Amino acid sequence: MTILIKNAKIIFPKSSLHNKQKDVLIKNGLIEKIGRNIKDDKAKVIKSKNLHCSIGWLDVGTICGEPGFEHRETFESLSKAASSGGYTGLCIFPNTHPPIDNKSSIQYILNSTKHLLTDYYPIGAVSKACKGKEITEMIDLSKNGAIAFSDGHNTIDSNGLFLRALEYLKSINGLLIHQPNDPNLSNDNNIHEGIVSTSLGLKASPSLSEFLTMERDVQLAKYADSKLLVHQISTKESIEKLKATKIKNIFSSVAYHNLCKTEKEIELFDVNSKVSPPLRSEEDKEALINAVSKGVIDIITSNHVPLEEELKKKEFVYADGGAIGLQTCFGALMTFAPKISLSKIVNALALNARRILNIPIQEIEVGATANLTLFDPDAEWIYNEAINKSVSKNTPFFGQTFTGKVVGVINGKNAHFNNY
Repeated sequence: MTILIKNAKIIFPKSSLHNKQKDVLIKNGLIEKIGRNIKDDKAKVIKSKNLHCSIGWLDVGTICGEPGFEHRETFESLSKAASSGGYTGLCIFPNTHPPIDNKSSIQYILNSTKHLLTDYYPIGAVSKACKGKEITEMIDLSKNGAIAFSDGHNTIDSNGLFLRALEYLKSINGLLIHQPNDPNLSNDNNIHEGIVSTSLGLKASPSLSEFLTMERDVQLAKYADSKLLVHQISTKESIEKLKATKIKNIFSSVAYHNLCKTEKEIELFDVNSKVSPPLRSEEDKEALINAVSKGVIDIITSNHVPLEEELKKKEFVYADGGAIGLQTCFGALMTFAPKISLSKIVNALALNARRILNIPIQEIEVGATANLTLFDPDAEWIYNEAINKSVSKNTPFFGQTFTGKVVGVINGKNAHFNNY
């Protein structure tokens, strides 16, 4: 396939092409030419009024149903949602059935997804079955393709297990990913403790449940001199702690939901706005946006958690937390968090995660394999069930008009372009 990208502004911070408008000609998955007024009669031409091009985006901590929960999501459907949302790579959490806690499960994922457009990077479990009791054979998992280690959305309560994991990972320069949350303090709930929860009379999760766990995690990582990604922080207090932590091996991420929405979304008891971590206060949201803009937070995640209708169609308090997010992440950021510059968004969606996880970055240069995301920050589109690529439908955004559209993705010889 020959693809000609016309007049695209390249967003690639620290590259000589950054913010320059170029045509890019791709043949058989390789970048053949970069310049102006390139012509090729046999090429598929990609144009948009304000077309932009960046390195392909990479999501960290994506939840996939397969194996075990294929009624929520399959490798195939997840890849379609990712491609439509601008992602060429997914680092998937181990919360499957069975969990990703042995080399066979790692090989199953790699072998099952190698034909897909999206690159899959399995995150191995820290503990067997993600139960936080017995540590996995992490070095063996790493040798067989685990890109990092986590128990996913399960909190690791044991200080001893957490420290041993960090010490093992140091020997292989590995990364531990942990979402800080004390389930005892948070009432095992996905509602922010604040004005809205108080007015509605709901048990809720205080910021303290995140901050105290994060402080423990950071202290243990510092003690072990090992690499830690504090995953999906959501509070102003956590950001202040990050600012005060001057340790080169401590990284952080934030879910895009927390950059775009606040606790007010639950006033109407919308179960699809019940996510983990919970939507918090306006003050928290603004602090998170500022932290991304200043580089305090490294990565923005889609927090993609597919769930069947039966787990959502319940009384609000009993509904499970989680929402699908791959297709709507970019549009929501451009629409609801416009203070974040495009350069910072690309850094947080594509480049920082690859650097932190030691995943090679394909340069935008002649001769390189094309791994690109194309987007128009000014284009409007409507997200609805007809264009939803996920098997699941748990999203607060059906019917939402977004400003900021993904035009398509190219990954080697494979490509996908949105027609909505």
